[in-house]
Amino acid sequence: MAKVVTLFRACKMSEKISKRNFVKSAIIGAAGAVSMTKMKGMSTDMHRHDELERDNLWKWSKECFYYEITPRGLKCQLCPNECILKPGDTSLCRNRVNFRDKLYSIAYGNPCAMHVDPIEKKPFYHFLPGSRSFSIATAGCNFACLNCQNWAISQASPKETRNYDLMPPRVVEETSKYNCVSIAYTYSEPVTFYEYVYDTSVIAHSKGIRNVIVSNGYINEKPLRNLCKVIDGATIDLKSFDNTTYLKLNAGELQPVLNSLKIFKEEGVWLEISNLVIPGWSDNLDMIKRMCDWLAQSGLQDTPLHFLRFQPMYKLSQLPPTPVQVLQKAKKIAQQAGIRFVYIGNIGGSEEISTYCPRCKKLIIERKGHTVTANHMKASNCGFCGEKIPGVWS
Repeated sequence: MAKVVTLFRACKMSEKISKRNFVKSAIIGAAGAVSMTKMKGMSTDMHRHDELERDNLWKWSKECFYYEITPRGLKCQLCPNECILKPGDTSLCRNRVNFRDKLYSIAYGNPCAMHVDPIEKKPFYHFLPGSRSFSIATAGCNFACLNCQNWAISQASPKETRNYDLMPPRVVEETSKYNCVSIAYTYSEPVTFYEYVYDTSVIAHSKGIRNVIVSNGYINEKPLRNLCKVIDGATIDLKSFDNTTYLKLNAGELQPVLNSLKIFKEEGVWLEISNLVIPGWSDNLDMIKRMCDWLAQSGLQDTPLHFLRFQPMYKLSQLPPTPVQVLQKAKKIAQQAGIRFVYIGNIGGSEEISTYCPRCKKLIIERKGHTVTANHMKASNCGFCGEKIPGVWS
């Protein structure tokens, strides 16, 4: 996921709020701070939740779509964590609460991060290359990754962050204002602000705006299939290919993520997969081979696979960056397994992030950083040999 969190001094915040510009706002508590990028014209209706409490519910709340009543409490049915909450309890993702025997999301219309990003930053390399995406996130995540680069918002609750007042219709308005062709639900975990994603996506589609998520894919089948009806693309972070690693590194399980990958393909959502190669955790080449073989055997050989270089971060700051040679070996393994579009991110240079035609081997999309510098596609085909290139190109 693209990094949005930086630490900065949060003094005199009230003096910096402007009605016509984004402001830099601090996360309350020990979690750190979130840096907001300035964009002219954006409203800055920012509030502390504890100042707007109403009957113990936050202003930004909506009854959750997926839960059931059990003798032990309300059972959330959104993700495999399936939290059971008694009155007053909060879910593991920190933004779903049991209030008077109804389950509410308190992450609705209150993003703590907003930015206009190139779509390549997500990463999406086969989805409207060179376009811009209006990117939003609320606090919260259903994982607890030791390496999380956005931990200051993912491991916080909306009650602990300073947030923007941005209900779904305004998200769509701002997307159009900044000439973005898509909305990206990203930075933290969009599964945990599902209702906000869903409602915003419905409105966006009515205006011809695409929707994409950057996610860990940790979601139950029914809500995922319904979400697939209103989103157009997904980049899923496949953390590793070992269940024990998932448990110790991310506090989750592997199989639900694999199930999600298959569902995205079945539902016709454009899919790209990222794999962060972490020394000592997910850099085992035999495990990477098993992963690539599974992807190819599952009909995902045309799904772009992004191997990403790890940088010391959060609770794994003592580890070294991933050796480039390991990433190059991983790419070769993927290609030998039959995966046709394999990229290496976070190492600099353009060769490993540019797209080559699998038939004529010519460069068809050149990238430098997050910028497309050349595009030789003709509609959805290679401009040189006519080979059809899987993706969303218009």
